[in-house]
Formats: sequence, structure tokens, C-alpha cells
Amino acid sequence: MYMQIPVRGRAARAWACSLLLAAAAIVHSQAQGPAAGHEALDRVVAVVNYQPILWSDVIREVRFAVLDPNDVNGTLTPQKALQQLISRTLIQQQIRQEDASADQPSDEELQARVNEVRTELPLCVRMNCATDAGWQAFQKSSGLNAKQIENYLRLRMEMIRFIEVRFRQGIRVSHEETEAYYRDKLLPQYTNPAQAPPLSAVAPRIEEILLEQQVNVLFDNWLDNLRKQGDVEVLDASLESGADASNGKSEVE
Repeated sequence: MYMQIPVRGRAARAWACSLLLAAAAIVHSQAQGPAAGHEALDRVVAVVNYQPILWSDVIREVRFAVLDPNDVNGTLTPQKALQQLISRTLIQQQIRQEDASADQPSDEELQARVNEVRTELPLCVRMNCATDAGWQAFQKSSGLNAKQIENYLRLRMEMIRFIEVRFRQGIRVSHEETEAYYRDKLLPQYTNPAQAPPLSAVAPRIEEILLEQQVNVLFDNWLDNLRKQGDVEVLDASLESGADASNGKSEVE
């Protein structure tokens, strides 16, 4: 049956990864005895610059969506999850190339971030994750464990730090831009302009918003170029972004 599938170029490399993965899984199942032989084998669903992305990675990414306060309805589909994984893989590869010695978040910083999740994430607030019992219940319901959550948060912190350093340098927000945002965006939100805070009180926050907007534009363009220049291939047609009828547009972290 497999002989009917043409294998060339990038597909050949991905197929080789898939064969190696399947072989390893078979050996593992044989080592575990007959009962383990019923487990489903993992598979390669995409390759990013020779680095495989597995189906299990996609499933895990969908589970991690519970940590996103903007995904309260669990809208992360496997298609979107794969696009996020592709983007993240490209960014991680670039971090290693450009700054292999990038500072990792300290244990204290990581623990502070975990505490924020436990006390501020809406779902965690409802499940009382501030308590050990609530935190354990949250992990069980999401199919994650504490170590997986810590590793995920550490990776996100590393990526955010890289993006901040790489794209914020040299960006300046002028006083005219701050005034324009205050006049055109903030004041119209108040029925009575006299109730609006003075520009001097909100200028720092406006500057931060404008700075983030400029960083996002630079980052999106940079990531788009990485995708175009990189060797990215999705091997599972059902995971192509266009296969997601609800939203064919890929999401970037």
C-alpha cells in the first residue's frame, strides 16, 4: 500500500522522520508487552526546516489554549494550533541562530508567572486555583500537569523577551502621535469629555499602546518573511489552515 505514495524532496525527509518515529514507537510498544501494543502511534504532521511537528504536539497545543485568557470558549482548533506551532518553531529556531545565549527566565520569574495564572486566569479564578486542591483540579480538567505548564510558560517568556529586545530597540513614539491617539481614540469614549483623564495622566499608557502596535507590525512582517524563506511543509491535508472552515486565517502567538 505504501508503494503507491510518491515520496520526493521535502516529503521524503518528512516520510523518513515518520518512519523513524513509527519504528521507535513499535519498539517501545514491544518492550511494554502485549497490552501496550494497542496504543495509537504518533505521526509527523508538519516539518519546519527539517524539524518535525507531531500530532501529539498539536493535541498538547490545543490543551494549552486553556492558559490563554482570550480563548475562554476553547476555540483553538487543530488547524490553528498547528499554525501556532509552526510560528513558534520558526521563532525558536531564530532565537537559537541569533542569540543562543538569550537569558532564560529565572525560577523566581517563572514562579511569579505561574502564580499570576493561578490567581488571575478567569477559569482559574472560578476553580480557585490559588488553593492546592483547586490547582490540581484545574490541571486534571485540562489534561496538563504542573511541569508541562511551567515549560510552556517558560518558553513563552523566553519568546516575549526575544521579541521585546529585537523589535523595541530604536522605536520612538512622538508627542504628536500620543496627542492624536488621546484626541481620536480616548476622548470619544467619554460622553462628557470633561470626565476624561488629562493627557498627562494617561500619556505613558498611550505611549505603551502605540509602541506595542509598532512592535506587532514589525514582528508580523518578520514572521511572515521567516515563513516565506523557511522550508515549511504541512503533511496532513486536514490540518491545512484552509481546512478550518471556521477561520482559515492562521494565528500568530
